Amino acid sequence: MLLTIICVIATVVTAAYVLWFYQGTYHEETEQTVYDKYYMMITEDNKSSIWRSIYQGACEQAMAENVYVDWLGDDLFQGYSVEEQMQIAIASGVDGIIVTANENTEMTELVNKAAEENIPVVTLYGDNTQSARCSFVGIGSYNLGHEYGRLALQIIREKLAGQGVGLVSVQGNETIFEQVKVGSRERPVRVAVLVNAYAQGLDQYILCSGIQETIEQERGENLEIELELISVDDTNAFSVEESIRDIFMEREIPDIIICLNELHTTCVYQAVVDYNKVGQVNILGYYDSDTIINAIDRNVIYATVAIDTKQMGQFCIKALQEYHELGYTSQYFTADIRLIQKEDVEEYLGKGDSVDENDE
Repeated sequence: MLLTIICVIATVVTAAYVLWFYQGTYHEETEQTVYDKYYMMITEDNKSSIWRSIYQGACEQAMAENVYVDWLGDDLFQGYSVEEQMQIAIASGVDGIIVTANENTEMTELVNKAAEENIPVVTLYGDNTQSARCSFVGIGSYNLGHEYGRLALQIIREKLAGQGVGLVSVQGNETIFEQVKVGSRERPVRVAVLVNAYAQGLDQYILCSGIQETIEQERGENLEIELELISVDDTNAFSVEESIRDIFMEREIPDIIICLNELHTTCVYQAVVDYNKVGQVNILGYYDSDTIINAIDRNVIYATVAIDTKQMGQFCIKALQEYHELGYTSQYFTADIRLIQKEDVEEYLGKGDSVDENDE
């Protein structure tokens, strides 16, 4: 009992001293920076490197504008949905909000509520077209779909040339091939596009339309291509991995898999390696992370689409600044994209095997 009493007294004294010390430190005058505006960035995921790169671009532009941009991406807000974080931002009275939106009714109401309280909202990557958002920063979905379609046809042509399938004729931009032979029988080339099962925006639909139209227009007469959309459960990383592994458990695996985000690309890449399908399944990826670039270098991923994420972050700050200064801004800001294939990898690889950052 005596030992217990001594321990309790020692703990109380130590706690009191620590509290007194930090109170004194808290009340010390420190030199602080005064910013003109305070913006808040809200995303669905705080782990992906794409959002960190966008935030970095936003921070760089914000510093030049004497603006502070905060990202609700730390562990403190990890359990909150995008809508709940929007409510926090509105209640905080920030000067502007950058949010990965969707087309659901709750998001529309929140964006409109922010606008009513004179808080401009920029939708990032995902839009809410029915709301009073001041601008949308994203990518040209149809053009991106067109690039994916062209890449898919390029893969098919290379495979046909490797199999010795004869070139019949060339008509304009169309290359006419004989039917693809698989083993002892003929079948259409299977091209699968992985889509988010819970996506509510139009961007995914427009992108897929771009892929389909490009393939239909440029495939040629005798080349049969079967385009299918495969829904992926994007609830969390584990559900994505399970959905993609289910694809490789089927009897017929797609010849080409098109991924529309970084996580899908990484999971498909891992599945191709795990199921020993390297060379049989061609992957068209998304984003230029170290893992994806190295997979291209190893000929596991055929190509990927790199987005100028820093530019996206800069556009978000510019849109909010223009709105505050002029009362209006451009309705759309479209970030640049670039295709990365095997021959482009050296630009991303430094001395050794490390991947340099994209400084474009």
